[in-house]
Amino acid sequence: MFVRVVPKEVSMKKLVILALVALFSGSALAMHCPADMKKIDAALATSPKLTDAQMSEVKQLRADGEALHKAGKHQDSVDTLAKAMKILGI
Repeated sequence: MFVRVVPKEVSMKKLVILALVALFSGSALAMHCPADMKKIDAALATSPKLTDAQMSEVKQLRADGEALHKAGKHQDSVDTLAKAMKILGI
């Protein structure tokens, strides 16, 4: 026999809170991407000391990150941009 331990109201409140957290975490990632792109652009503007291969990789990662952002794949964009920032040391 199933016995309800938690009142229905409490369960619904938790569900609503969880839904709001999920909604805002996506928005936070979406706003994170442009900030990372600006950091990368600023670092590239200072002519960092990178090999040609590293410079090429950073530029490709930056472009890929922007494309992923525009496609709505924000976590993938953040991860990709993080690789470029690591190479740049930021």
